Amino acid sequence: MPASMSTITLQGVALRVTRQGEGTPLLLLHGGDGPQDRLPFFQSLAAWFDVIAPTHPGFGGSIIPEHFDGLDDLVYLYLDLLDALDLRDVVLLGFSMGGWAAAEIAVRNTSRLAKLILVDAVGIKAGTRETRDIADIFAMPAPAVAKLTFHDPSLAPNPATMTDEQLTVLAADRIAHALYTWDPYMHNPKLRHRLHRIDVPTLLIWGASDGVVPVAYAEVYRALIPGARLVVIPDAGHLPHVEQPDLLLDHILSFAGK
Repeated sequence: MPASMSTITLQGVALRVTRQGEGTPLLLLHGGDGPQDRLPFFQSLAAWFDVIAPTHPGFGGSIIPEHFDGLDDLVYLYLDLLDALDLRDVVLLGFSMGGWAAAEIAVRNTSRLAKLILVDAVGIKAGTRETRDIADIFAMPAPAVAKLTFHDPSLAPNPATMTDEQLTVLAADRIAHALYTWDPYMHNPKLRHRLHRIDVPTLLIWGASDGVVPVAYAEVYRALIPGARLVVIPDAGHLPHVEQPDLLLDHILSFAGK
């Protein structure tokens, strides 16, 4: 089944949504690397699920609403999307900042959710005030970010091979990423005190070589969510959907009972 692309207006916000597949609904919230609908991993997911993949406003050439100033705006936008599409028994899957948004959704309302999957998610303060839990990727040169993000840094996007249009989108994505995650940096200090509210089965999936948020960070996340499990994917960094898509899919399918 080919993907359908539409724009859904929610409380005045135009939200671009890609949808593909049949069966169990899966709401996919992408990370700061942008929408996944052109990746092979997305097609593999759509062979098993009814995948609903919104593009966060500001990413992929879309517009950031004037009143948006943080991740909370995404959280309530996607709560509205779940209601507008009347989705039920949803598998909520979030990557990095999308995982943070997914966790924030789940602490507010799980009535439409069946399961929660967080992949290399940010969102909590795992250590003390003096501890840097999450690498400051906005302050680093691209090669340093690539080394932290990828098990194999040669897989990092190369701006030298991009068109002017692609570079423009990449720059806008970076601005949107910063808007949603900058202050406080990549986390909500209150989230760790709310994760006990999550009452659906939860799986955390982490790249063993993630240098942005290491596996030790994932262990803290797991301990704060009742009954949550953690699986670690070898030979993958912060983006296992790029480096180990087949193994990532296997874990998702097993957890979802496919």
